[in-house]
Amino acid sequence: MPLSPISSNHRSNPAPAPVKKPEEKKMQFALSDPKYTFDDMILSESVYEELQTVVNAQKCWKTVFETWGLGTVLKERKNLFVNLYGASGTGKTMAAHAIANALNKKLICVNYADIESKYVGETSKNLTSLFTQPDAMEQIIFFDEADALLSKRVTEMSSATDVSVNQTRSVLLTLLNSYEGMVIFATNFISNYDSAFMRRIQYHVRFELPDIQLREKLWKHYLPKQMPIDADVHALAEKSEGLSGSDISTAVLKAALKSARSENPVVKQADFEEAVESVQKSQKASKTQHEKVTRVTEVVDESQVPPEIRSKAEADKQENAS
Repeated sequence: MPLSPISSNHRSNPAPAPVKKPEEKKMQFALSDPKYTFDDMILSESVYEELQTVVNAQKCWKTVFETWGLGTVLKERKNLFVNLYGASGTGKTMAAHAIANALNKKLICVNYADIESKYVGETSKNLTSLFTQPDAMEQIIFFDEADALLSKRVTEMSSATDVSVNQTRSVLLTLLNSYEGMVIFATNFISNYDSAFMRRIQYHVRFELPDIQLREKLWKHYLPKQMPIDADVHALAEKSEGLSGSDISTAVLKAALKSARSENPVVKQADFEEAVESVQKSQKASKTQHEKVTRVTEVVDESQVPPEIRSKAEADKQENAS
């Protein structure tokens, strides 16, 4: 019996090939050798001793937690977290490098911009990649400008951004709780830290602006023996009150460049004093400008918001609610 032709309405189409979900690539963070040692730094005796305590604490960590068994009772404290805080330019970043150097470890240097993402949830994924990176616990993770990550959580959430910020803070707390390596944080604004992070950090080392004795040492440190100078270093230390070590190095550079450009055979006292005044003037201008800045929030009618932004905000809200 001949087979009747199959109606075109009943033809079987081949099943579409399964679409492969693109493989998510984990963010990788580069290792770097420490650039400084404690010999490169001019520190007060108290700060130097605190930093040495941190170095020795890491060296003794295995003995205390494994050999002496402290890890059996402090099961969530098998880590060493250090916070370096204080005025800008006082040596916090250099200290992080010096600590790593003293411990013969490499650094994983992280800025908030390295892990921040405009997509909800991506920042948390980047943080997870950082802490689960191979051999991360054998190195030192260093967060510069850490207040961007450790700041207080938002209590009155009004947008998807607020939800994302709190999610990031919660993920970071969880990662720190289970992490068994060493992390160093540095900030100019410790007052912005959330108390939950403050409780988890064992060592807080404060960096202050140098007094006159330290300023004199800093001037001597940043004036190379080869540089021809005619200057009173003690007088420069007195004149540079309020300057950090970084500021003093800038003043030396400015004075040297001006003298060389003018083809003067010697960098004179007046050159250094003019450079100091220039740095101090820029500091005052920056402070005044900061005080004048006010944050203005403009509320616009929803109809004026572009449709693609409204739909993206609605999608973010649904994603976070699920």
